[in-house]
Amino acid sequence: MRLRGARMTSIVEVATHLPPRSIPIGPRLTELGLAGDADLYERFYGFARIRVEPDRSLADQMCAAAGKLTELRGREGDVRYLVHAPTIQLTAPYPDSPLRAVRRSLGLTHAMQFSLNQHACASGLLAIDVCGKLLAADHDPDALALILVGEKTFTRVAQVIAHSAVMGEGMAAVLVRAGGVRDRLLGYATRTLGEFHQGPNLPPEMEAKFQGAYAATLVEVILAAVAQAGMSVADVALVLPHNVNRMSWLRILRQLGLPKTRLLLDNQAEFGHCFGADPFINYQTACERGRLRPGDGYVMTGAGLGATLAAMVFQH
Repeated sequence: MRLRGARMTSIVEVATHLPPRSIPIGPRLTELGLAGDADLYERFYGFARIRVEPDRSLADQMCAAAGKLTELRGREGDVRYLVHAPTIQLTAPYPDSPLRAVRRSLGLTHAMQFSLNQHACASGLLAIDVCGKLLAADHDPDALALILVGEKTFTRVAQVIAHSAVMGEGMAAVLVRAGGVRDRLLGYATRTLGEFHQGPNLPPEMEAKFQGAYAATLVEVILAAVAQAGMSVADVALVLPHNVNRMSWLRILRQLGLPKTRLLLDNQAEFGHCFGADPFINYQTACERGRLRPGDGYVMTGAGLGATLAAMVFQH
């Protein structure tokens, strides 16, 4: 277990882009040769529809999300780091660089650009930790980092995770600073289970072993992050999850001793699993619906194939 975290890192603002086109998961699973599993994914796992945008590029989706950040307008010169945190290493064919196109389009000429994908779908949380530490070391109170989380469902492995999730397109733009008084990072814990490094290509016996270890390990990670934040589980007002198998989340809640009302899984049926963007999309929903009040402690989670499980605790 790694306990990590740049204390006093804070989220300045979150904005999202969700494609307008919504499709039912049945046809998608049929295309993938999984028609017989559609009822399982919908009735038990909790998926119904996903968003897709085949005619819009990754760079376009990134710019669409970042363009909604009101705190970014007029402060483009303060963005020190521009980061994409994808799940899949190759997000565009060579020599295309979506992040370079975004840097140019948004006028972020002072920003250093890089990608982080080592934690797969948990890389968005990793990026907050890394950027917080970089900004703190720069000692510039005005400096910002812009983190983009999400990607295209352009390959089979990017469209469905067996027994876990149906993948959708959705992009989150997360503006981060060192210091700040709202949405402050209080605790961060990760654990990598290296024996499952084959990810979606696990042999059946290893897949069964991972499914057996997943819930208990994520519970351990959440408890470690909560403890680092100086809180107890009872203090957690809301869990903003990665949108995977609803049945696994019910097990996790039981082990944590939290009621279902503390989990915001409302977006799963409509948006599917949008890679690492899920907790940030769920954060925006929580704010819009008044589910978070000033001072509330909340948890963001991520689980990356390979396998890294992560949890972050913030104070709203």
